[in-house]
Formats: sequence, C-alpha cells, structure tokens
Amino acid sequence: MHADRFKTQVLIIGTGLAGCTAALTMADAGLEVTLITSDFAPDQGNSALAQGGIVYQAGPRDAAELERDMYTAGWKVNLPRAVRHLARKGPGVVEEILIERLGVDFARRDDGAWDLIREGGHGKPRILHCADFTGRAIMDCLLDAVQAAPNIRVLTGRTAVDLLTSHHHSTRLDFKYQLTNQCCGAYVFNREVGRVETVLADCTVLATGGIGQVYLHTTNTASSIGSGMVMAERAKAKIVNAEYVQFHPTALYHRAPRKFLVSEAVRGAGARLVNARGEAFMSRYDSRADLAPRDIVTRAIQEEMLHSGEDCVFLDAASYVSRDLQRSFPTIYAKCREIGVDMAGEPIPVVPAAHYFCGGVLTDERGRTTISRLYAAGECACTGIHGANRLASTSLLEALVWGQAVGKDIARHLRGRTALPRRLAEAMPDWVSPGDVQNEDPALIAQDWATIRHTMWNYVGIARTSQRLARAFDDLRSLQRHLQDFYKSTPISQSLIDLFHGCHAAFLVTVAARSNPETRGCHYRAK
Repeated sequence: MHADRFKTQVLIIGTGLAGCTAALTMADAGLEVTLITSDFAPDQGNSALAQGGIVYQAGPRDAAELERDMYTAGWKVNLPRAVRHLARKGPGVVEEILIERLGVDFARRDDGAWDLIREGGHGKPRILHCADFTGRAIMDCLLDAVQAAPNIRVLTGRTAVDLLTSHHHSTRLDFKYQLTNQCCGAYVFNREVGRVETVLADCTVLATGGIGQVYLHTTNTASSIGSGMVMAERAKAKIVNAEYVQFHPTALYHRAPRKFLVSEAVRGAGARLVNARGEAFMSRYDSRADLAPRDIVTRAIQEEMLHSGEDCVFLDAASYVSRDLQRSFPTIYAKCREIGVDMAGEPIPVVPAAHYFCGGVLTDERGRTTISRLYAAGECACTGIHGANRLASTSLLEALVWGQAVGKDIARHLRGRTALPRRLAEAMPDWVSPGDVQNEDPALIAQDWATIRHTMWNYVGIARTSQRLARAFDDLRSLQRHLQDFYKSTPISQSLIDLFHGCHAAFLVTVAARSNPETRGCHYRAK
C-alpha cells in the first residue's frame, strides 16, 4: 500500500477515556491498534476536563440505589438493561483498571478509606475523586499506559472525514447487494501534510466525544462538534435521543471560547445558588434545592436571570461551605482567582452552558452499533443509561465500562479470524478530492459558525418551542445545503471538515427535538 493508504487491525477515532480504555484493553489482548485524534496532543478532549469524579459505590449493596438515582435523573427514559449493567459492573471495572492497573491516586480520608463525595441527584456519597481534577488524573495515568504499549500507535493531527462502508463506498457490486453493511475504516485528513489518508481496519471504534461546541456557551473542548454521530448517521447507523442535550447549570461567567466548569461537587459540599440580591432561590423550584438534577437547576437559573435581567447568578461557597476551599477545589479556586474572584470570600458568577450529550450512536452492552464492524463508546454513543438527563459523574464510569467492553468484544471477534476480507479491503477506493476552487474564506467560515451557535443557543437551547425549532430547522437546513455545494468544489481542509460536521450535528439535534413534543429532562418544551 502507498503512504496515504494503510491497514490496521483496529482504528479508534478519539483519545479520551473511552477510546484509550478500549485501546489498552485490546493491546493487552495482543491486537494492533491505531488511535487518532484531531488535536496535536492526545489529552485535549473533554475527559481530562472532568472535575467532580467517577461513580463508585457506597457499599456492597449500593447497586440498586444507584439504579434508582439514574432512573430519577433520566426521567425513566433509561434502558433498564444498560442501567443495571453499569451499576453492577462499574465498581469492579474501576478497581480493575483505575485502581489496580493504573494506580490512580483517588482521595482518601485520614483513616485510609476512600473519600467518597456526593453530587446532585445522588442519594448518598459514592463518588471517587482526585480533588477537583479527577478527569486529568485519570487521563494522565491512562495515556502513560497507552503510550508505553508497543502495539498502540497514536496519530495526532488526524481528523476523520467519513466512515468507509461496504454499502456506500465499495467498487464491487456484490458487496453493495449484501444485506449487512460493513464498516471498513475511515477517510482521515492528515493536517500536517494536508492530504486525506485511507485507513482500513478490521474494526472501527467511534470515541469522538460530545457536541457542545455547536452551542454559543459550552464547557466542551474545541473538537466537541458531534463528528462521530455525523459520520455514523451518514453511514446509516441508528442515532437515538439526540434531543437530550444537558446544560450544566454552573459554568464560570467570563469571556472565553470555552466556559470553565464549576463542578457540581461545590454544591455537593454545601454551596448555594443566589441571585444578584444574595437570595438563595433553589428551594422555590425544587424540594432538593441546590442538589436537584441538572435540568431543573439549569431552568431555575434561567428563570432567575429572565426575571432579574441580570447576565448571571452566583454560587456562594464562601458563606455555606466550612471546608478549606482552596485545598478541596484547587483548580476552580485558581481559575476564579485568574478572573479576580476569591471564592473563599465572595460568590462566584455562573451561567448555564451546554455540557453533556445524552444521545448519540445507538449501541448495545458491548458497544456494537447497527453497522457491522463499527463500535462506539463514550459521549458519542447512546447506551441508554442516561435516558433524558445524565446523573452526575456517571459519564466517566460509562466511558470506562463501555471502553473495556468494546475492547473485549473486538478482541474476541478478531480471535475468531473474522478480519476484513481482502476483496472488501481492495474494493475501498482512495479519497478523490471534490474540487480545486480556492474559495475558502475564514470570514465566511466564522460567520457560518456564529449562525450555527446562535441558532442552537436561542432556538434549540434550554427552553424550546415549536416556533423556535421550526426556525432552527429552516435555517440549518439551508446552511447545510449551502455547505454541501461548497464542499463539492473546494479542496478539503480542517476548518471545512469541522464546519460540515458541526452543522450536520446541529441539524440532527434540531430534527430530534422538533419530532419530540414531550418535555422530558434536558428536552424542555415550553410550548
């Protein structure tokens, strides 16, 4: 094969917790794995930003109570089989991978026991943490192990453009006529050389993260544009629950392309939300007050802001939390100091921001999608555990459990000598450049992104109406058609790929939201 075409046993798109866990599991089983990320460093995704922690267990009989808490937060739209799977398998996987295999230094009490904390929606303390930088601590240990594995190749600066499938791309008619659609790898844009590579794989794993960057305000990293869901949908994989976008109620209010998250653990420690007059207001909206599920807290904050006309509300830890805030929340404390706020002496200005995507590519307990040889794990996948709203700190656990499940299933699959047939691999064509008209304009791309983000924030945001969704549908459909025409005549680039994926992801969320008239969790229909 030539330089722009190569074969790997497993291609994993994304280097967050789910992708890296799957890679390490398969490497331990002796498989050859290629991990790709669009960033120039493998730790730039959302996993490293997770502050609060990872669900563990409050005791040996905690599984049933954890299931109940997930159902309550998810408005009972959850898949019972998946919820049970996570609650029962989760603690063992945490011990096996994070504690024993990687040695993550989770916080302990003075007596040596785990320092389990409680967050909103949880009935009791059951969350392992590393102060307020749990995601970073986990990813540092995981990436060290991944980079030390001789049969894992990490390629940075690589953006997946499209999945290769037998139905869509095969140059042989016999594969197009088969009932089963098989994923054969992906077209991958190499940013360093500016060319598209054909990466063939026996199995392909989507682990691309969330969609937050299609909104005006988000806690997500720049690469969180829904690319995994878009590529899967274009390949005709099943997408579910795309209307359920969770907004985190407390993002630091400051000017930045990515809003800094103020962890739910701060409210778990006793901090209260107050309005501009200093009044604690959450008890007016829910009996659980500041520890109500995120969708309820987010809408309460929006109501307070609408009534007061203020641009934010405040999270008061100084008046209500007795512990040393700088020691308990060093990352948040330092970030607040950067913008001139001393959280130990004054309230923190906060606003809601798009945070976690509860929908995505439909998968089973092994991470299999509706397309053969294609798997998905982490935030881009929908396993059914979150339902209509995610329970705090279950996202890292889901990524870990399903990352391992994907790794084990692929290892089992490929041990059975079910590699990609040579005739099918040879039937996959190399990328053909769509056009050579040099008409890419940064100003136009910036304006298109502004249109997407303002449309999603204003019309497909925290509160949705039929009128708003209809307007979003028309505007995004028009933009998508324009981009498809533009895409066909312009040389491919990173900015065009991102814009195309982001617009398509926003459209998929809008279509799902428009087709669901019922208010459930994150999807709030005002009328």
